[in-house]
Amino acid sequence: MQGRTVRRASLVLAVATALTGVAACTSPDSSDGPGKDDRAAHGRSVEALRSAERATRRAASARIESTTTMGSLMSMTADGTLGWGNGITGTLTITYTGGTLADTMRRLGSTSMEARYLPDAYYARMGEKFAEQTGGRHWIRYAYEDLEALAGGSAHLGDQMRTATPNQSVKLLLASGDVRKVGEESVRGRSATHYSGTVAAADVTDAALKKQLTAAGVTSETVDIWIDERNLLVKKVEKARMTTGRMTQTAHYGDYGVRVRAQRPPLSDTGDFEDLMGKRAGTS
Repeated sequence: MQGRTVRRASLVLAVATALTGVAACTSPDSSDGPGKDDRAAHGRSVEALRSAERATRRAASARIESTTTMGSLMSMTADGTLGWGNGITGTLTITYTGGTLADTMRRLGSTSMEARYLPDAYYARMGEKFAEQTGGRHWIRYAYEDLEALAGGSAHLGDQMRTATPNQSVKLLLASGDVRKVGEESVRGRSATHYSGTVAAADVTDAALKKQLTAAGVTSETVDIWIDERNLLVKKVEKARMTTGRMTQTAHYGDYGVRVRAQRPPLSDTGDFEDLMGKRAGTS
């Protein structure tokens, strides 16, 4: 019984990592880099994106709505608020809408869960059936430094989750050698400028970003973002191919500067992921 509980906990965390927007791929969409005649336009795009990265980072919080699909493994939606002014904080409602992980969650009694991000750990609230197998505890705590305990030993996963903020998507596109302005478009009724590019991990010069991409097994991926008149990110789309199929993540951002609350769940109602992993080691 305990072994099945731990495996389920690991599956939940595997899905949670999709929120970082960093996924392994093998054959991404391709595009041509800028030619000599496009260098001036490319330079203007880079400067605009740098301004957008700074403005989005300084905003410190936003409301987020996202959808993620990872081949046959899962499809999910996430909705809530995140802050990043002093470490990542926030609360999201995650709903699994398809794939094998949605089936797993359904067997646990619910395809929806609450996720809370605090500077030191990520918390996931599971359903009643799950609590029946964990001594009545509904929450699982994942300390970022303990995430390497996942099957497969995903290095730097904690760093990836701690930096899963909107401005990171802009930084990712800035790492592209072929970033270009697509044009002016409307995003949910607001005017925005669309930029696009393909990011190759081998060409990334930002050491921290390169480490994250390499650790996640990313070779390259396409990134599209939309910036509004305030230089704030309002939409992003990332696409890549993975061993489990195509990964697509679309996110909308708004209500920048919103007040964010993320209360730590009661200790008496929380189980620690590290403890569960320790119990698994003793399970026959």
